Amino acid sequence: MAGVLEKRRELLGFMRDLTLEKGFFTVNDIAGTSGIPRSTVQDWVNRLAGEKCIILKEEKRGRVPARYVTTGTMLQSACKRIFTTVDGDKVLIFHECRSGGCAAFCRHHHDLAGGGISRATREGTLLVEYASVAEHKDDMRRIGLFPDPAVGIADVRRSGDNGEYIIQIIRCIGGPAYSLTDMMSLAEGVVDVKTRRIEGSVVEGEVTTKALSHLIIGIDDTDTEEGGATFALALGLLQYLQKIKGVIPIAHRVVMLKPDPSICTAGNSCSYIELAVDPTVFSHVKELALRFVEDESLSENWGVAFKCGFEISDDLRKFGRLSRTEILDEVFARNVAKDNRMTLHGGRGIIGALAAITFRGLSNDIQLNPYAEYDA
Repeated sequence: MAGVLEKRRELLGFMRDLTLEKGFFTVNDIAGTSGIPRSTVQDWVNRLAGEKCIILKEEKRGRVPARYVTTGTMLQSACKRIFTTVDGDKVLIFHECRSGGCAAFCRHHHDLAGGGISRATREGTLLVEYASVAEHKDDMRRIGLFPDPAVGIADVRRSGDNGEYIIQIIRCIGGPAYSLTDMMSLAEGVVDVKTRRIEGSVVEGEVTTKALSHLIIGIDDTDTEEGGATFALALGLLQYLQKIKGVIPIAHRVVMLKPDPSICTAGNSCSYIELAVDPTVFSHVKELALRFVEDESLSENWGVAFKCGFEISDDLRKFGRLSRTEILDEVFARNVAKDNRMTLHGGRGIIGALAAITFRGLSNDIQLNPYAEYDA
């Protein structure tokens, strides 16, 4: 199903672009652009015409092929990408929108609705929501017109023989209902969408995504006084890994540690990145990341920390606090990592690499201020 949806998105994109550029497209145009056999493209054209996504503009005349147009050049999906990562029974739902306004709308209404979401955050066009598949609540507020919430996530469930999928139960009305029925299936990462009308104009849908692994990679001590920057290497690593099939980039962060010149290279910052990774390529991604840092680091003290999952224990938070007030050693770092099922690689930089990850989920103000006080 995922492959079918991806191919549908790809072909509609080609068709839409050609409609805007030339005013029409032919089967040969799409076959030449996509590299897909002409007979397969013709099957898709017939299918999409039946779905009213495209219409016949001019019938075939002799050697002149039939010409088609998409039914509208309107943006087909405000939903750019929807994917989920898991950590035990906990789930993170990522909804990347093409509009910051739409992302803000969804966060506001999801908060109002309650239901299966315990917390939501937004940065620009990326909406991140926390849920649990162990808790099934039926306490979502009534969906309706103002002042009722227009959309909410009623429940989040795990499915599949091995729990390889996550299903979001979404109820909505008005514009969000249009998004659910006409847009979400086009978003990258969506495996399937099923909808039904349940009460008046309220629509309920099941949005299925893969249960991806959540990988956090901490990095430190890759620069020297003569050059380099750990934040730049971490960002380069994120850009490198996101090219791998089965990897979706989430975030790149900078964290400030103890401002003590005796333990710094050029500065007192470290970095971490977050990725959603298909479990089948998880080990391969770690191997490539380690090789990248080892090859690109300008310092022999480089350190890398790997964590699977997004939950940060109290033990890890404590290590992060200590990294801002004390000079820690590698043995202590390795013991903390082992207790939290994390792996460390490299030299002295493993201390900062581990510390970077402990700040995952905290605000930028806390991450960038080594004197910040926090309880989380």
